[in-house]
Amino acid sequence: MGYTISPLFISTIIIFTITISSPIDQISAVKFPIEIWPKPTIFQWPTPQAIWISPNFAIYSPNHRYLTPAVNRYLRQILTEHHRPLITPSLNITSSPPLAALTITISDAAAPLTHGVNESYTLNIPSTGGGAALTAETAWGAMRGLETFSQLVYSNPSRVACGLYISDVPLFVHRGIMLDTSRNYYGVEDLLRLIRAISMNKLNVFHWHITDSHSFPLVLPSEPELSAKSAYTEEMKYMAADVKNVVEYGMEYGVRVVPEIDMPAHTGSWAEAYPEIVTCADMFWWPAEAEWTDRLAAEPGTGQLNPLHPKTYEVVKNVIHDVVSMFPDQLYHAGADEITPNCWKTDPSIQTFLSKNGTLSQILETFINSTLPYILSLNRTVIYWEDVLLDENVKVNPSLLPPEKVILQSWNNGPNNTKRIIDSGYRAIVSSSDFYYLDCGHGDFLGNDSEYNQPPGFDQGNGGSWCGPFKTWQMIYNYDITYGLTEAESKMVLGGEVALWSEQADSTVMDSRIWPRASALAEALWSGNRDEMGNKRFAEVTDRLNEWRYRMVTRGIGAEPIQPLWCIKNPGMCNTVHPFK
Repeated sequence: MGYTISPLFISTIIIFTITISSPIDQISAVKFPIEIWPKPTIFQWPTPQAIWISPNFAIYSPNHRYLTPAVNRYLRQILTEHHRPLITPSLNITSSPPLAALTITISDAAAPLTHGVNESYTLNIPSTGGGAALTAETAWGAMRGLETFSQLVYSNPSRVACGLYISDVPLFVHRGIMLDTSRNYYGVEDLLRLIRAISMNKLNVFHWHITDSHSFPLVLPSEPELSAKSAYTEEMKYMAADVKNVVEYGMEYGVRVVPEIDMPAHTGSWAEAYPEIVTCADMFWWPAEAEWTDRLAAEPGTGQLNPLHPKTYEVVKNVIHDVVSMFPDQLYHAGADEITPNCWKTDPSIQTFLSKNGTLSQILETFINSTLPYILSLNRTVIYWEDVLLDENVKVNPSLLPPEKVILQSWNNGPNNTKRIIDSGYRAIVSSSDFYYLDCGHGDFLGNDSEYNQPPGFDQGNGGSWCGPFKTWQMIYNYDITYGLTEAESKMVLGGEVALWSEQADSTVMDSRIWPRASALAEALWSGNRDEMGNKRFAEVTDRLNEWRYRMVTRGIGAEPIQPLWCIKNPGMCNTVHPFK
């Protein structure tokens, strides 16, 4: 295989080969003058110092469709970023010649970017000049190593930490962010910026919740009427070229794009094109004087596909076929959350079915049994929200959901539902709303809401947010997604995702709603939230996250601050030594 040299620069390259054991629990708690986010599994830096980077610095790597653009991108960043840390690292510069090159060695360059791909790498930066060595099993692990190398570079002229060795591998294979682009629209440039930030935090999945009851922005060749009639505007659509751009961009950053077309609930937008296949569309979501149990949807925006109407499957299969064709990832998210019983009960054909002793669960089973085999026939593994199995009122028999082909994503009841999923024999992706919902704590979006018509001094509770309070980065960082599970059960947890539902979010607040809280998830799922003694990290992680947030901002990500700048300039002074009761 040929090699890409960026830029063309001939130098003696020193390749270091060091083989040591790398147990996942060897997470160093030592505070270094320069830190990496997320914290590496093993970070050995016996004598912290730095070395100049040659102005002719080169990165030597194998030719690779996606790694090569990443190498060129990181090379530009290394030579031009000139990051100035908020706290100037106390590092002596070695007297050795400047670092001339970084050589990347990959064992399996053909490994595709798929679920479970090896992302491990080792990085050795000598203090003697010459060349540094980055070794990885795959191109995707090499990208993670390049990000680490870039975070070790700082100042103007550029210098890099040296005399160090890093061996790194993630705890969980699935580490992602879910973004809802139906309730409010996000431009393609926003999605690309999100992917950049996902990659620099060593997350690896963009879960794209594309459609919902509110709009259908995705243009599909087989069903063009869905977006033609249900996108908010002509400009608020995702064309096939846009999707290709997002997917390819993700590949260049080592980020998989997993599509979600939620159904059979959350499909009110489909009724604009096909009213005959959607029940309770355009009805008021919670009729006056009705009990909560009589609602027609979980929130404004009603409509559910009718599993008893033959036309439903003609449209659904066209949608699935087109989406699978546009998104190459092996995972396909099919939704299946929040079936609202009364929405189905408004339909005459469903009323007739129920009058003959049929059940709503049987209706959902009809839908799953008519769509899941088709998705599987397209060589996809299906993710469903946990409701399909765990909902109290409408759920399917587990026999319809083969565990080897189905993954369940939890969002209710914290670790309890994760345990229920595992006990049922399924792999789990954790998105507990108690910890991982980034939209929580911003009140509600209902108008004419008398909940706020209260005298001063009333108990504000969750501030009108069903999932309040606001999920702080500390809450996210502290959550152990395998809490209460045995070692064997923990292996069934693939990882987790934070979620930004967009009732009250769009591109104007996307960065600050997601970052740096998603950075907390990134470290917890990459190397854990405990030191090598098994103790939760508290103080030192705050200092590191402050610095990392600042670096993200300098890279164009509008991450919100977590402390006053004074705290960063006075390390430790904003901590507490008192345990909270």
